[in-house]
Amino acid sequence: MFEKLKKAISTLTSAATQKTLSEDEVVKSLEDFELALLESDVAEEVVSALTTRVKQEVIGLKLSRSIPTQEYLKEKLLKIIREEFFKAKPIDLIQRINEKKAKGEPYVIVFLGINGTGKTTTIAKFAYLLKEKGFSVILACADTHRAGAIEQLTTHAERLALKVIAQRYGADPAAVARDAVIYAKKHRVDVVLVDTAGRMQTSRNLMDEMEKIIRVVNPDLKIFIGDALAGNDAVSQAKEFQRFTNFDGVVLTKVDADVKGGAALSIVYVTSRPILYLGIGQSYDSLKPFDPDEFVRSLLNAEGASER
Repeated sequence: MFEKLKKAISTLTSAATQKTLSEDEVVKSLEDFELALLESDVAEEVVSALTTRVKQEVIGLKLSRSIPTQEYLKEKLLKIIREEFFKAKPIDLIQRINEKKAKGEPYVIVFLGINGTGKTTTIAKFAYLLKEKGFSVILACADTHRAGAIEQLTTHAERLALKVIAQRYGADPAAVARDAVIYAKKHRVDVVLVDTAGRMQTSRNLMDEMEKIIRVVNPDLKIFIGDALAGNDAVSQAKEFQRFTNFDGVVLTKVDADVKGGAALSIVYVTSRPILYLGIGQSYDSLKPFDPDEFVRSLLNAEGASER
């Protein structure tokens, strides 16, 4: 996966062969690098920032002849991109849930995003993951708009032997979420997973409704679900959802079909929020924890590169 972005990042390193890198050489190399990144669905503002940073790092660079130029530049790129991923503070979800459980309180997670990103399926994957970790879980269908949403979540709940809290279509989503939290407190359920209506980030009424859900249930974690195949659209969605909800982390879906990789880099850059998991298939166990180091090393094909 992410083959195009891997190729894009290798463009700069393969272009430089001299021990002292001139501005003309670097600028020319960066033109190809910038185009390759754009083709890999990295957001334009991110491309501009990265290429500017690379230029500052390498122009006039003088190396000992014993140091291979390409390897040195790989290290520079690795450092720059890794810094973007590690400026987003990681979240230990299991530890956080255990801390709330120790207090006798449910841990509430609200899932956000537009239709078509795989949000409801991702919630089911989270439920499976948490059940496997020994937690009790209930699902809340606060998507009372999309036809079939209640049935879809209920089907997942039945397959996973979980309870789902739902009302009728057209009901107040915040009330559904509140009912689920009340139920969890009464029955000492460890985790509440709240599905929300997929909403376009340009719909003010629906964004206001989402803000209401968050105000009413005061979730412990707000997760934005982004489609890795959506490219720059996923980035613009993330920026707008962050503006309205100040979400805490990201799950990227359909990563197994993504050969570009630009969405991951761009979303972290523009939101400073960590990617928590990657959706890499349709089965319930196909939710993979995101490893920033592994991701960056794979982009640069730099398995031997030094760590932070």
